Parts: sequence; structure tokens; C-alpha cells
Amino acid sequence: MDALSELLRVIKLSGAIFFRADYSAPWCVHSPAAERFREYVASPTNRVIEFHLIADGRGYVRVGEETTPLAAGDFIMIPHGDSHYMGNGSGAKPVDGEASLPLLLNQNLEIADMGGGGERTRLICGYLVCEDRLIQPLLTGLPRVVRVNMRADPASELLEGMIRHAVEQAAASAPGSRVIAARLAEVLFVEVLRRYLAQLPPGQIGWLAGAADPAIGRALAALHQRPEYRWSLEELAQEANLSRSSLTERFARYFDEGPMAYLTQWRLELAAESLRNTSRSVLQIASEVGYDSEAAFNRAFKRRFSAPPGQYRKAWRENSASRSAALDRALQN
Repeated sequence: MDALSELLRVIKLSGAIFFRADYSAPWCVHSPAAERFREYVASPTNRVIEFHLIADGRGYVRVGEETTPLAAGDFIMIPHGDSHYMGNGSGAKPVDGEASLPLLLNQNLEIADMGGGGERTRLICGYLVCEDRLIQPLLTGLPRVVRVNMRADPASELLEGMIRHAVEQAAASAPGSRVIAARLAEVLFVEVLRRYLAQLPPGQIGWLAGAADPAIGRALAALHQRPEYRWSLEELAQEANLSRSSLTERFARYFDEGPMAYLTQWRLELAAESLRNTSRSVLQIASEVGYDSEAAFNRAFKRRFSAPPGQYRKAWRENSASRSAALDRALQN
């Protein structure tokens, strides 16, 4: 079993390539925090994750006081939504990238050309949207900038070539090209996580580090494959080929909680996602996430979300309708 695949199976990624740029040094662009993107492309319960591929040339990305140099083939992801600067050379006045955000309403693929006329850097940029609370475990432990190189082997070079081709086709408005680009963005996201997982140094904590541990990875995969199953610590320890005490200790090292607590929280997050996005009854949802009693599910859900399931769903729908009306008014203006 593969813990990463089991988690991503339920997260429902959606992606888009929305921007390509050809800059000449010196240049600098300031990208706002990802929450500013969310009002254009997602709902408040979604997370927007930006990414940038250095197709040609070089540059840097700066988040806070940390600057990361970039070379051709580098793919960077900003998993926690930080505002960031990208550029090449010194002395350029930062351009405010937030001014272009309304273009995303129409999914425009713009070609930007700016800079001081020096060394050229070509970028392909995009974003992914997913349920914030469902993907949060995976992002725990990731740095503010995730960087991998997409030219380390023939397979990654092939993927980069497909991305380039998809962007060219989208810019030419070829039929179906935007859908292809969006799907490739999702594949690229998963590939980057796989590569980052493979290069993790010893001693790391967080979800990906736990998935990379063979024993804990087996336990995680089992929990995510069958969250509704009435797991006992003994059964889960058998899946991991560990004793119960070793499983609990090693699991807590990565996640700061035991496997049964992790399972409870994951079940409730799955239930909340179903309440937001389906019309299934509370009883159906309770059963699907492993509760035999609707009353027990209601109590656990209220402890987690400060409202019983029915009230949670009603409030979500009312807020969603209000947000949709506000966006419609903004578009009309």
C-alpha cells in the first residue's frame, strides 16, 4: 500500500497553468499571499498552492528573510501560501503581482515581458486548489519553499516537455488545451511530492516523513485506505509489523499524536468535507467514516467543529450562497 496515493485519492486536486513570463535581468515580482488568490479561484475552505517552473535561465525566490537560488529546470512550490518575491539581478523595483489577479477570473494565460534587458528568465506559473483541511496533514513539516529539479532524469524531462507543450497550446487556444494543462499541473504536483519525499534527510518529522518510514507508511496507508474500519491498535501494529508500543512511539514522533487520535481527526475531516459537498444524510456520513451511532458521531463532530453536523452544513450553505452572490455582483461591475 502507498500512503501518499491513499491520501491524495480523496483530496480532489484541481490545477491550472495560468501564467507564463519572459523576463530580463534585473527584474523582481512580488506575489501576494495565496489567500488573495482564493477569492478568485476557490472557496474559503480551499487551499491555493502556487508553483513556478524555471523553464530557462535563472533567478531566486525570497520568502521572508530566506532566499533560494533557482536554475533552469527548478520547480518550486509555496505550500503554506506565503507571499514571496521572485527575480534575477539587483536594483529592480518590485512589480506588484496582485494587480493581475482579476485576470484569473477569466482564466487568462498572459505572456509577460519586462525587465532591464539583461539575462533572460522564462517562467511557467500556476496553482492548485484542494480542500484545505484534508491536505493540511500532508503539508505539515514542509518548508516554506519546496524545490526540486525537473531535469534530473529522462522521465522528469518528459514531464517538463509536456507542460511546455500544453502551455503553448493553451496560449494558441487549441481545443481542450486548458484542461490538459490543468491535469498536467496536478501530475506535476504529485511528482514534486514524490521527489521531495525521496530526498528527505534523516530526522525529519511531518506527514511525508512518516510516509517515508516503511513501518509507519504501512500504518498510514491502511488508515487512509479504510478509515471506516474499526481499527484496533493491535491490528494496526500488525499492519506496520511493529509492537503496539513501538507503533505508538514512532507514530507520535512524526505526528505528535498517536494513531488512534490521528484516525479520529481524519474521520471527522472526511465527514466535514462530505457535509459541505454532498447531500448525503448525517447518518449516512457517520456510517461512512466509521461511526455506528449517529449520536456518538454528533458528539465527536461538535467537539471538533463547535457545531453539530446539521448546523455546520446549514451555516456552510448559507455562507456559500452569500459568497456566490457577492462574486456575481463583482463580475457585473
